[in-house]
Amino acid sequence: MDDFQKSQQRICVLGATGSIGDSTFKVLDLHPERYQVYAISGHVRLAKLVALSLRYQPQVVVVADGQAQHFQQLLGVAGLQRLPEILEGEAGLCAIAGHPDVDVVMAAIVGAAGLAPTMAAAQAGKRILLANKESLVMSGELLMQAVRVSGATLLPVDSEHNAIFQCLPATGQTQIATGSGVAQILLTASGGPFRTWTLEQLAAATPAQACRHPNWSMGQKISVDSATLMNKGLELIEACYLFGLPESKITVVVHPESIVHSMVQYVDGSTLAQLGRPDMCTPIANALAWPERINAGVQPLDLFTVQSLHFEPPDVARFPCLQLARLAMQAGGTAPAILNAANEVAVAAFLVGQISFMQIAQLIESVITQLPMSRVTDLATILAVDQQARQVAKRWLRDVV
Repeated sequence: MDDFQKSQQRICVLGATGSIGDSTFKVLDLHPERYQVYAISGHVRLAKLVALSLRYQPQVVVVADGQAQHFQQLLGVAGLQRLPEILEGEAGLCAIAGHPDVDVVMAAIVGAAGLAPTMAAAQAGKRILLANKESLVMSGELLMQAVRVSGATLLPVDSEHNAIFQCLPATGQTQIATGSGVAQILLTASGGPFRTWTLEQLAAATPAQACRHPNWSMGQKISVDSATLMNKGLELIEACYLFGLPESKITVVVHPESIVHSMVQYVDGSTLAQLGRPDMCTPIANALAWPERINAGVQPLDLFTVQSLHFEPPDVARFPCLQLARLAMQAGGTAPAILNAANEVAVAAFLVGQISFMQIAQLIESVITQLPMSRVTDLATILAVDQQARQVAKRWLRDVV
């Protein structure tokens, strides 16, 4: 800790080698006087993790189980003079997320793997920049309770939820208070690469086509989720827990330009919207510096170039994943965790050509209907249900494919 200036915020970047990690480092590079990278984690992109270690000289690096010795050798070959402490697996992730020397945790691990370290950060009272929506989808009630008990600060990084946060009354909390005047949230969706495709075209969609998002540069998993609109379904669930609203108060609006990132409607007829270029550096900078504003390295929006904006309702007949997510939120309990687990298995199978695009929703619906819902009592319950749902999903793959 002696190497760090006390005026600097010490940052832990979980999922440092992904697209959110890339954007996070872009913002951090603009403000070296404010932020210092204390810890980073990566899973399979070890070469990139080595490069980040050389550049930012973190105190701690977390790699996958069994990779510590190999990673240390890679750092030695790369010529890093002062080796960081190297930890492994989920235990290592939780250790850096709750480390007493860490001020801010960027929670950017994709999927269920991000749940335990995000919970560790919440329990340790950290400032959490939440880019891992699955943490709230799987354990919304438990995570929000941990935030309240510890006094942690939870700030959304998803562009839509960050936009909503910016349009809410400035209370410093995401939970919408009674009497705030909020009538509903309008959660925008680009519609993904297949917005105008027919059912016949969707049946033949390839992984490469699904990953070709028209507006955003994202990883494969979230790109496929955007193509199925499951990403918006997960964001709907996330919004319910984050802002303390029932799903009936959240309307999904397809907005292909991705300029309006979301809106909040009030009882007096006002609709507040946050607009900006489709660049994750903006919500990351907002969450990093909140309640201040700092340069994100993003050019201001040129409305004369935009000229027009379009909005339309989602088509749940062509994109049934959105409705499945809404039904899971209505059911509550373990249903969202089951939905998320089934979706992760389905997307992975689609990406390797094991199932078709339209079978993603079929697999998810089958798993949801087979497994009974129960109350969420603790993290162990959620993790057990997650594993059970994955087993049922894999059995569906064996039986159907």
